[in-house]
Amino acid sequence: MNPPKPPSPNRLSRRDFLRLGKIGLGAAACLTLSRYGRAAGSFSPSEALANLSRPPAFAPGQQGRVLENSLTVYDVPSSSGNKTNTYWRDSVMPLTGAAISEDTSSHNRIWYRIAEEGYAHSAAIQPVRTSLNAPVEQIPADGALAEVSVPFTDARWGPGDRHALAYRFYYETTYWVTRLVYGPNGEPWYGILDDKWEYTFYAPARHLRLLSAEELSPLSPQVPTEAKRLEVRIPEQVMIAYEWGKPVFMARVATGAKFSNGDFSTQPGRYITFHKRPSRHMATGNLAANGYDLPGVPWNSYITENGIAFHGTYWHNNFGLPRSHGCINLTPQAARWVFRWTMPIVPPEKQMAYETYGTAVDIIA
Repeated sequence: MNPPKPPSPNRLSRRDFLRLGKIGLGAAACLTLSRYGRAAGSFSPSEALANLSRPPAFAPGQQGRVLENSLTVYDVPSSSGNKTNTYWRDSVMPLTGAAISEDTSSHNRIWYRIAEEGYAHSAAIQPVRTSLNAPVEQIPADGALAEVSVPFTDARWGPGDRHALAYRFYYETTYWVTRLVYGPNGEPWYGILDDKWEYTFYAPARHLRLLSAEELSPLSPQVPTEAKRLEVRIPEQVMIAYEWGKPVFMARVATGAKFSNGDFSTQPGRYITFHKRPSRHMATGNLAANGYDLPGVPWNSYITENGIAFHGTYWHNNFGLPRSHGCINLTPQAARWVFRWTMPIVPPEKQMAYETYGTAVDIIA
């Protein structure tokens, strides 16, 4: 499956990476230096570092969802400050700004401002928004891809709140919608095909947005496959995309780590993105011992037959530190960029692509 090697890249220097590491802004993970949503354009190391040094700017209506059992708010962006409030898992609160802590030893120095209450560390907060959608009556015969557009929504075993809870679906997770039905009170629900066990779940239609063909279209289609390459640098926890040897996109990652039940470190080597799925229900192991059950994992670009992939992550916001079971964790936005930019192409009407070719990936330890 190994493709021909592209031209030797103008890589970011070791010195630039050391400077990047000292900045330590793991939460500023999706660097949209390629002007996300358009064809990728080149950027310089100095431009990348300048962008990494800025905390995110939030537009009005920005919210945050708590990712851990509890979240403490402090009066200053530091755990040494005075506690002002505590939120619990899946609480949703307004995000009104961000700041950089003075703790230069941390790989993630971003803190989010919670309304006027104070600051909480970004690692345990997923930036979310609430956007309701008009239900789509005519679903294509083969189904359509949709993403959750609210902080979370509860999927059930039937259309209506009287049915038992199946899963909680989270913001920017993706699912394959097969039909629109109506509950006992006339409320619209989408039927969702689970790609792992082939069950059908039902979720409120207003909470999911069907994605257009344009949103799924390839990025930089004029660049041939052999001129594209992804590079993952494990020591720096950074991914870089190259076109013709020049960097066009950078993102923070979280690669494989060692857990109590084994070493899941992402292995160095050359790979290709031969298998891609815009949505995947990932589940394995004992949930009490580092197992997981994660429906709707978005934008999966697989590089091994045993399931190692680039994919979007909604259960943490702590990029820049190994913590996965071998995969390359990205923000959903960055994973979507990778999905659209790499080969093979997944047509909008298809749930997957599996080929003998793909975009080259170099993982460097």
